[in-house]
Amino acid sequence: MTAEPPVNPVSRFFAVFRYSALAMRIVRDTSLPLTLLMAAATIANGVLPASIAFVGGLFVDAVAGAIAAEDAQALAAARSDALFYVLVEAGLVVLMTGAQRITTVSRSILQVLLGNRVNVMIIEKAMTLELSHFEDAEYYDKLLRARREASSRPLGLVIKTFDLIRDLIALLTIGAWLFQFSPWVVVLLVFTGLPAFVAEAGFSGEAFRIMRRRSPERRLQFYLEMVLTREDGVKEVKLLQLGKLFLQRYVNIFRNIYREDRNLVLRRNFWGYLLGLLSSAAFYFAYGWVGFSAIAGAITIGQMTAYIAQFRLGQNSVSSSLTAVNGMYEDNLYLSTLTEYLEHEVPEPTGDETGGPDPGDGVRFENVSFTYPGAGAPALDNISLHIRPGESLAIVGENGSGKTTLIKLLARLYTPSRGRITLEGLELSRWDIDALRRKIGVIFQDFARYQLLVGENIGIGDVEELDNEPQVREAAGKGMADAFIRNLPDDYRTQLGTWFKDGKELSGGQWQKIALSRAFMRTRADVLILDEPTAAIDARAEAEIFAHFGKLTARRISIIISHRFSTVRMAKHIIVLEQGRIQEQGSHESLLHSSGQYAKLFELQARGYQ
Repeated sequence: MTAEPPVNPVSRFFAVFRYSALAMRIVRDTSLPLTLLMAAATIANGVLPASIAFVGGLFVDAVAGAIAAEDAQALAAARSDALFYVLVEAGLVVLMTGAQRITTVSRSILQVLLGNRVNVMIIEKAMTLELSHFEDAEYYDKLLRARREASSRPLGLVIKTFDLIRDLIALLTIGAWLFQFSPWVVVLLVFTGLPAFVAEAGFSGEAFRIMRRRSPERRLQFYLEMVLTREDGVKEVKLLQLGKLFLQRYVNIFRNIYREDRNLVLRRNFWGYLLGLLSSAAFYFAYGWVGFSAIAGAITIGQMTAYIAQFRLGQNSVSSSLTAVNGMYEDNLYLSTLTEYLEHEVPEPTGDETGGPDPGDGVRFENVSFTYPGAGAPALDNISLHIRPGESLAIVGENGSGKTTLIKLLARLYTPSRGRITLEGLELSRWDIDALRRKIGVIFQDFARYQLLVGENIGIGDVEELDNEPQVREAAGKGMADAFIRNLPDDYRTQLGTWFKDGKELSGGQWQKIALSRAFMRTRADVLILDEPTAAIDARAEAEIFAHFGKLTARRISIIISHRFSTVRMAKHIIVLEQGRIQEQGSHESLLHSSGQYAKLFELQARGYQ
């Protein structure tokens, strides 16, 4: 896990720049012209306020000179000077207002562009992750933190960096003028802001630690909201009267979070108020000091006015710069979650082969075992089997016996803990991952119901043929979906799901036929896998579908996971999994004659149809 920046004051100051280079690079890559424009405006905003205060002091002296003029020539010269300073100050104000407006516009546009860029970076990283990452609660928390907090932080860090540069430029300019009055005024100006800085940095760190600790609660709150508001959960919520229970849990999480936030805000502002009084006391001390110096005749009225204005501007710059440093510290903390997520090392697909040396060898599992992270017992234990092209394999077993895990290993969604899997005589790890997955077509029992058009829902089975309407229609016919699709309002252009306008919701069996049609889109796949493909389809439709499936896979490897023995018995080879091990294997007839687990399950199911 990425370490938090150090917490002692000196280390903290330098730690604020820890991720500035990363943030600057992201912002620069988002829009270089806007970044440069914002940088130029920042420099102008740093120099102009002090310059305006200096010119204002000269104007006051010119006015005082005009009042004290003893002849017409001196009066005219003083008036001319006063008019000049008024025009110069007005011009500087116009420039400063323009620089401030440029800064505002640049930030607003960059905010939109950067939010999209960071979200794209997060999604691109997610596309490289393995399935196990999404099943890991701790890593999923990292993903949620990156999405929730870090998308706006790079720009925030760059803005605060520019603000700090602006304030440092202003302080150097102001310090140079105040030094002429007294070096101790400069010391007073800088050090009266430090207590507030130290306190605020402590609260920033506490807020970040609270945020990290809350990730599981936030995820649960998000889940409860999703269950209560999405159509796929609302049926059971209403029938089981779960609404009040889930809503109360949602509210309880909010109350815990609110209570902690409220206490932090109260403490943060209480100390901010007390330490702010120290800054005010320093200002009025300097205010009196400059004023009495003017009374004593050490400085002019104009200089007094300029020094007081400069000190006030200086205090604002000190306060703003320390706030920027604290903000940068906080942004660094939050940006660490984005960096932690983006820099997470994902094992790169090591293979670059696009074909095996022996296409006729098919698929082999050689002493394959796999254990899920954190699990005590293996999901698969010492599995060995061989499936040649043109052969069909059926896998049966109770829930949790390892059927779907075996398929995920073949699709290289997981890597075996022990043993090896080969396709065409080549170990899966040596295959180019895209080439491998083009060789395999899989429809899982928990297939996705995409909120897309009907044709797209089927066509994504082979993305390269997404717009090939004849092939989409052919696949729909093989999946038994064409009959009901033709009765939909817009045929293959009908929007499915309820998220978008005029969306059409399908029955469970109709969705399953859509998913099966996706599998039939994979005309170039050498291995076709159906995981519980007909659970929501009637027996007659199932028989017709597998007649099509048998023709489609005549020269391919076909693997079927099913609880229906009317489906299983069609396979040439059957294996029975129990607790991750192969207990029996053989043809339907041979397994019946052996009177083992398969025969018992077949008899139980057959008895249900009598």
